[in-house]
Parts: sequence; structure tokens; C-alpha cells
Amino acid sequence: MSANSTWTIDVTEENFETAVIQKSEQIPIIIDFWAPWCGPCQQLAPLLDQLVEEYQGKFILAKINIDEQQNLAAAFRVQSIPMVVAFANGQPVDQFQGILPEESLREWISNLLPSPIDMLLQEGQILEDSDLTSAEAKYKEALDLEPTNDVIKLRMAAVLAKQSRFDESSHIIQELEKRGFLEPEAEQIKSQLELQAAAEETGGVEAARAAVEADPENAALKIGLADALAISNKHEEALEICLSIIEQDKAGAGVEAKATILRIFDVLGPQSDLVSTYRRRLATLLY
Repeated sequence: MSANSTWTIDVTEENFETAVIQKSEQIPIIIDFWAPWCGPCQQLAPLLDQLVEEYQGKFILAKINIDEQQNLAAAFRVQSIPMVVAFANGQPVDQFQGILPEESLREWISNLLPSPIDMLLQEGQILEDSDLTSAEAKYKEALDLEPTNDVIKLRMAAVLAKQSRFDESSHIIQELEKRGFLEPEAEQIKSQLELQAAAEETGGVEAARAAVEADPENAALKIGLADALAISNKHEEALEICLSIIEQDKAGAGVEAKATILRIFDVLGPQSDLVSTYRRRLATLLY
């Protein structure tokens, strides 16, 4: 019963996982449970076919013949048809049985689709891996539509930081911080920016290392070296330097060394093995 359409597919038990569950992570899937002998199904089908063409790929229409796919029908507890189920992000999110008037069906489908802002966010996040300039343009467009949207601001801060536009990124993070909290990713960006600012003052790893060699007892210079190392992704060496400072002077220079360690933890994230290892070592030193 599937129409000859780019956006209409026949679904079976064999392809349900990939065609519906996995695909719905990217785009809404609307499942039409039907059977050849079902009169109302024959009435609903042309309308669904018309709308999937009209929406031009904003959703996929998945047809399931319950006579041929009885296990799927049983899994969804289909008792009467037509039955239409919407999937998004790998989960069923809405459904109806019978026939809806065209206006009601359009409204039902529209409620499933991402808003223009959601679409721009999704497109921007995809582009972040390959084209930061284009990702930034998507987020600017989204902010034009909703200037107060904190999710968009956070993504913009991340993109600016990745382009080494640290002052612009920092301005956004400071604005977000006025709310009284920061999301984990915002905390991560803030720590990265603070490490970057501190590292720039040292002149880079080689200059910072030379300064420490010239004055090996200077804890402030050692912390500067740790900052520079962290920005150069030499996190373990940076952490070792900071731990050695804390071990020698917990209440003095160790306070700033601890702050640097916590910034590095933020940048690496809680899943990092280094974070787990050095959090334990830090706790042992402090407590």
C-alpha cells in the first residue's frame, strides 16, 4: 500500500529497528497500521500520502500491513485500524485511531515536527564537526528568531570558543552566569576560557617552562606552566604540577593550584579516566 514516494517506506519486523527506532532519532516517523480489507484505511491512506509529499521530507511515513506483520501489530496492541503512531527520538510520542479530518491531521503532524529554531539548532550542531562558520551562521539565525534562548546562546559560546574568539565567547558565558547557574557544558567552556586567559599571560608552554627553570621555587610560575600545558592538551603533566604545589602548600599557592585542577576537570569532563584518577589523588591530599 505504500505510495511511490521518497518519504514513504514499508516496514517489516526485520527493518523496524533501523527504519523506525534509529531513523526517528533524526526525523519524526509516522507509522500507519493498515490492512487491505480495511475500508477506513483506504480513506486515510491518500491523505497521509498527500501530506508526506507536501511536507517534503520533514517526516517519514512508515506503512505496516498488520496481516503480514502480526508480531509488530501485537507489540503495539493494535485492536482496530487504521491506527497511526508517531515516533521521535527512538520512542512513540503520540497516536490516534480511525480517521481525522484533514485540518486536524495537519495540526497533529505539525505538533510532531521540530520548530524552525529546533531545526536551526540541529543543523548547527551537525555543522559544528565540519564547518564552524556555517554553524555560527545557523545559531545567529536562530538567535534572530529568539534572542533570549539560552540553549542557542550556549551553542554560540561553544562555537566561538572553538574558533578562538575567546572574548566573544566569554561575554556570552558571563551573560548566562547572571541567571545564578551554568549548565555543565557552560561550566566546561568557562573553565576552558579561564585556562586560556591564564595561559596567554605566560606566553605559552616553552616560555612558561623557561620561567620555571629560571625560578624553580616560584609556585605562581608553576601554576602558569600548568595552565599553558592544559591548553596544549598536556593535562596529566599539568595536573601533576598542581598536585605537587598542593602537597607543599595547601593553604597558600595550593588554593590556586586546586582551582586550576578543577578547571581541568571541567574541561575533560566527568567521564575522563584522568579526572577519576586525579580526583582521588586530590581528595587524598586534601583530606
